[in-house]
Amino acid sequence: MTLTPIHATGPSRGRERTPRPRRYLMCRPEHFEVTYAINAWMDPAKPVDTQRAVMQWERLYDLYLSLGHAVNLIDPVPGLPDMVYAANGATVVDGKVFGARFRNAERASEGPAYLDWFRAHGFTDVHEPEFINEGEGDFLVTENFVLAGWGFRSTPEGHLEAQEFFGMPVISLRLTDPRYYHLDTALSVLDGNEIMYYPAAFSAGSRAVLENIFPDAVRVDEQDAEVFGLNAVSDGHHVILPEAAQMLAEQLRRRGFEPIGIDLSELLKGGGSVKCCTLEIRA
Repeated sequence: MTLTPIHATGPSRGRERTPRPRRYLMCRPEHFEVTYAINAWMDPAKPVDTQRAVMQWERLYDLYLSLGHAVNLIDPVPGLPDMVYAANGATVVDGKVFGARFRNAERASEGPAYLDWFRAHGFTDVHEPEFINEGEGDFLVTENFVLAGWGFRSTPEGHLEAQEFFGMPVISLRLTDPRYYHLDTALSVLDGNEIMYYPAAFSAGSRAVLENIFPDAVRVDEQDAEVFGLNAVSDGHHVILPEAAQMLAEQLRRRGFEPIGIDLSELLKGGGSVKCCTLEIRA
């Protein structure tokens, strides 16, 4: 099977970028804490400052509003400290809501909570999944594809289930480094079919797939990947990412994007950053 490479339209370096208003769903980290470890970043022995996590989260929320985006809020549920990572709650394409089914028991109740929110807010095409998938943690939507991660959380069976529901090609990508346990820690969609990713997080075959389909992608080095630089959100012009990812920010400037650094270091203690806190509602 031959996949046609997708090239950025027009010169990518320094091209003019146009932001597009987005609609996001977020969850205030009122109950955020780290009392268990289900990824390589979590350590219950390290102290967590919930008040500081809320303050950092509020800066991200306010930033989205200042950029003209709409932000809906889901009420946090006591006993679900990871609910702040809203991206894991579902995947929404053209108003169709594909629910999440979590691998770990600690997060199992989040899936139904997010689906309840969508139903209560008028979404009628809602799918309760049979197989494990962790929402936009492992499903990232480009103009032509759904890129889907597996290896630590979501399953290939979940990818096929999503393809049947959305009617879009789903490309499975195998993650091999436990630090990058979700696809959104190792890859980010910038605009249309433009992406950026950390090659070493993927199996050799998945790297070849990415190189084949996205030859113009931004390739990120280990230093920026380790600070979760790829756990970013783009509106087509502004790219919000962890402020520590300095070299990546310069790469994005050369491509004509406007990077905006933000400190979410407290939330990184749970294994998440900008994208993890942000579920995009594509209606």
